[in-house]
Amino acid sequence: MQRTQHDDQRSSRATFWLILTTVFWGGSFIFNKIGFREIPPVTFLFYRFALATLLMGLLCLPRLKRFNRRTLRTGLLVGLALAATNLSFVLGVSGTSVSRAGFLNNLFVLLIPLLCFAFWRERLDRLSAAGLVLALAGLWLLARGGVDGFNKGDLLSTLCALFIALHIISVSKLLRDEDIYLLSFVQFATVAVVGGTLDLLLPSAPLSVTWVSLGSLIYCAIFPTVICFTLQNTYQRYTTPTKAGLIYTMDPVWSMMGGTMLLGERLTVEEWTGCALIFAAVVLPLSVKRLRERQLGVDYRAEGAAAD
Repeated sequence: MQRTQHDDQRSSRATFWLILTTVFWGGSFIFNKIGFREIPPVTFLFYRFALATLLMGLLCLPRLKRFNRRTLRTGLLVGLALAATNLSFVLGVSGTSVSRAGFLNNLFVLLIPLLCFAFWRERLDRLSAAGLVLALAGLWLLARGGVDGFNKGDLLSTLCALFIALHIISVSKLLRDEDIYLLSFVQFATVAVVGGTLDLLLPSAPLSVTWVSLGSLIYCAIFPTVICFTLQNTYQRYTTPTKAGLIYTMDPVWSMMGGTMLLGERLTVEEWTGCALIFAAVVLPLSVKRLRERQLGVDYRAEGAAAD
């Protein structure tokens, strides 16, 4: 009985910290948008991950003796997926509202089972299929709403959802017993190298950095990057994948609230309806699955979560 109570307390702590990660992620939409006013998106990406690499490198100093070729190889492969994710993210956010980008990015929850079905023939359940239909209806309404309809920024934000799904799948398929902090360090470094290379190759305007854009850059390097990766890797194992997925659906809610209150963004009725359908497409299947888990007492938490 004591162990069950301890597990419940640990799960409650995990829920709190994972919700906090969604707040930081939601804030990244706002601060990226603010930073782009003075720093080009690809340049912002490079500096963000260069700083994150430095900070994670300092955290990894005691762990460097565990670094090996397998860690480097795995980190590079997963890091390329993370680079594609963040490149499409910054280009998408720079071309659309943070409210629309947040909900479009959240489509990754539906794309994961679709990709697993397409490439590994894993079963696509009816709930996920129904969610995809709802999401398509939401995308259609977003395309009809707004001044520019479904623009290039929206397309890149949708593409970002695909890369988020690929990154998550690559993590689950490739990671075995590697040190997660060292892998994060290699991933961040990979994104920084990709961003720096593109920044050198692509023409960009001269920088005019103020304390506002610098503060945005520091926030994005520390909170949604270093801290969120650490919190997610530390606490997600203490909850079920379905519950974690439900928690992560809060991300676009925070970005929408921030876009409305801080950036003065306004959505049309059709845009609101489209976002609501996309949100429902993600939340409803996860909610039903979570209800079934509670009824059946199913728990997919990792065996290794038994020790703090």
